[in-house]
Amino acid sequence: MKHLFLAALASVSLAALAACSGEGGGETKACAAPAGVVNVYTSRHYDTDLALYEDFTCSSGIKVNRLEADADALIERIAAEGEYSQADLFVTVDAGRLWRAEQAGFLAPVDSKVLQTRIPANLRDPQNRWFALTTRARIIIYNKAKGVPQGLANYEDLAKPEFKGRLCMRSSSSVYNVALLASLIAHDGEAKAGAWAKGVVANFQRPPEGNDMSNIEAVAAGECDISLVNTYYLARFDTPEKRKVLDSIGIIFPNQATTGTHVNMSGAGLVKTAPNRENAVKFLEYLASDKAQQVLANGNNEYPTATGVAPTSAVEKLGSFKPDPLAPAEIGKNQARAVELFNAAGWN
Repeated sequence: MKHLFLAALASVSLAALAACSGEGGGETKACAAPAGVVNVYTSRHYDTDLALYEDFTCSSGIKVNRLEADADALIERIAAEGEYSQADLFVTVDAGRLWRAEQAGFLAPVDSKVLQTRIPANLRDPQNRWFALTTRARIIIYNKAKGVPQGLANYEDLAKPEFKGRLCMRSSSSVYNVALLASLIAHDGEAKAGAWAKGVVANFQRPPEGNDMSNIEAVAAGECDISLVNTYYLARFDTPEKRKVLDSIGIIFPNQATTGTHVNMSGAGLVKTAPNRENAVKFLEYLASDKAQQVLANGNNEYPTATGVAPTSAVEKLGSFKPDPLAPAEIGKNQARAVELFNAAGWN
């Protein structure tokens, strides 16, 4: 049963071979001979990742098989499959989910000088069970035409009564908001974090709705004055067609004088029962290479994690900032309580 391949896995090997052979009019490129497979269970859903799979297959000969689903579903699946799991790598887009996978006990340490050199210590598990691939910051935006909101420098300031009726937010069910509140619990304690959630709710201009993209547009249009969004969503407006929206937005990197701006991450870890362990480590090392890091970061306007790799110009234009160095374990263990505090505050 261990060697039975899951029919649900989607293979990108044919696309890789086509790209390397030059089918479709592309330049002919010699690909490596077949060298086995690596099975990736991923909650990342970006088209640029497919290009990475193809390039890795061509350069290494290792076929990448992908099973894409929600991170929580993948965690449950790998845990349930146990020793019979075909998963080699678990990939997700949230620090809390990496912590959950770690706590589920199915991630294994990776002894790789490449990864330990390329990925800074604060962006990997202390036992090297997972490695961050990209990061994104959760920032405050405001309507430029209405001026810089006075007294707004930190996340905590969003709960001040002077901002009543000025905030647009997305649902508390968003993993981005849950992770942020989990970090506030770690820094400020449950009581203050709960009071903050209630204060923010009291300042809503409207009930939570939409997503980061729609709230950026709402702030730019003056429907509300202030919101919280991820940097990569804002960078998506750096196009000729959407420039008017971006030009209407002001940016605050919160908590620069205190804890630093909250960041979340995409990351990957080796599954303990990986049937193709060696190939999985090779793929992890490839994802930390300059080439892969640029594709991962630029494809979704995120910050690369590997040392010496610069972010895309659209992200760089947003400015530099001091990130919050809070360990993902602190975010992960506080997420359940964060959901409870959101519910108690009426932030639905």
